[in-house]
Amino acid sequence: MGKAGRVACIFTPYILTIASLICIIMVGLGCTKASSDTLNDLYFIRLDLSNISTGTAITSEVENRLKDAHITSVTAEEISATIKTFQDDANIADFYDIGLWGYCEGNSTKGKETVSSCTEPKAQFYFNPSSVLGMSESQLEKQLGDGLKKTMNVYKAVSKWMFIAYLVAFIATCVQILVGIFAIFSRWGSCVTTIVSIVSFLFTLGASLTSTIMFSIAKGTLGSALDVYGVDVDMGKNIYIATWFAVAFSLGATIFWMFSTCCCSGRSPYSHKDRRNRNSVTAEKAPYTYEPIGAAHPPFGAQPYSPQQGYTTSYPPAPNHHNDIPMTHSNQQSSAYEPYRHA
Repeated sequence: MGKAGRVACIFTPYILTIASLICIIMVGLGCTKASSDTLNDLYFIRLDLSNISTGTAITSEVENRLKDAHITSVTAEEISATIKTFQDDANIADFYDIGLWGYCEGNSTKGKETVSSCTEPKAQFYFNPSSVLGMSESQLEKQLGDGLKKTMNVYKAVSKWMFIAYLVAFIATCVQILVGIFAIFSRWGSCVTTIVSIVSFLFTLGASLTSTIMFSIAKGTLGSALDVYGVDVDMGKNIYIATWFAVAFSLGATIFWMFSTCCCSGRSPYSHKDRRNRNSVTAEKAPYTYEPIGAAHPPFGAQPYSPQQGYTTSYPPAPNHHNDIPMTHSNQQSSAYEPYRHA
């Protein structure tokens, strides 16, 4: 297979790598620009306060919610007072969307959700509900139960690892695209690209698993606790589609990069044939054959030797001279054979 075949072999993993990079970029751009409807739909989890209970909530309903959430550190009257505080606080938005670099907040008007602002992107970001809701951590822990502090500590630590994993996956995928250019020319280039591709795939997979598992746990823990206040916790959809498509594209690219290391060498098959032909030596005769000694150079005026007819001469035979030494070997020339003739 020639250079054209090599290029065709590299084309598939190269396109898959670019597709994986685009998906990772979409995950990173989520919740970073308030004016973009597309980016506003990319969030890991949403805290929806639009349906928060009114300050005149029936005490029996709040008590039932406390029992379901297993919260014993606060009474129903305190919950009702907190709800009234939330409603009177104009700084609290109707919903909060949490992304990789920050969060966005917005309001719901007649069923239409509009993002009003987004925070500045911050490395190793984690969402702190106490600062958003205007409550101290101890007060929030009392309001939401004893298990909140442990959950928030785990979320804070894991969110840093998730950010680092996405960052490494992004850098490795960019390097993979650059190194993939050298894979067009040799299998060594494919080998190096495959190693980088494996690193990219592992970190993309790790980041996707971390975000999916972590926010699933957060939805279950925070959802039951915040339900007491009428707050809904929902997971996003588009950002998880993007991150798992990045995993799928990265896996496909890794498989094809590995395939290119053992196939599609880029050398023309005709070059091997030409080299073999140049280095080969053609023998004049097959080995281990017999032929008469004088067959290669017959006497002057004689026809080539034939096993059936012998030599045929076109000149008269020479006169017979009587010499003192008898010619006892005069006829051996026509009957003697050379044992071997090598090239």
